[in-house]
Amino acid sequence: MLCRMFSVFVCLSLYSSASSLSCRWVDHKFSHLSRTSMDLLDTLAHNSTNSTEDAENNFPNNLYSQASKASAEDKLRFSVQILEEMAALFEEDHSNASWEEQTVDRFLFVVTKQADGLHSCIKSHGHKRKNKKLQMYFKRLSHRVLEQMGHSAESWELIRKEMKAHLMKTDQLVLSLLSRIN
Repeated sequence: MLCRMFSVFVCLSLYSSASSLSCRWVDHKFSHLSRTSMDLLDTLAHNSTNSTEDAENNFPNNLYSQASKASAEDKLRFSVQILEEMAALFEEDHSNASWEEQTVDRFLFVVTKQADGLHSCIKSHGHKRKNKKLQMYFKRLSHRVLEQMGHSAESWELIRKEMKAHLMKTDQLVLSLLSRIN
């Protein structure tokens, strides 16, 4: 499957007059780091209070739908932004969550490594504006879930669940680049 992703990047580079979009990093590291970040979020769940309450923040399925129809580079940009926004969210005060600090730090390290690796795959490194709707979504998560719930353990459990959904969607988005070749 990773070989197919590399093939997608090679084909895309043939159709582009710009520099090559081949990305050995995605081919060799993305899936492993994706599984690791999801496993770390699951580990945090084991050290957390289990809340049955759901966040009233609408998951941005429409943004993922738009991204899935975008070019390969724009898919990568969107995925990088998701991972960066996620890391920024986890930098907030999580002292009320009953999580081991080492696990949170490792999660942040892995997510940041994923974002950096995907960013290295984008051939045009010029400054392109971030998706404002996605930025606003994460700001609402911070304000409506974390701040209004006092950064409580329950609020962090809601965030953890939401971030797990984002990791799964981002994984699908990046891996969709592989399926275009078949």
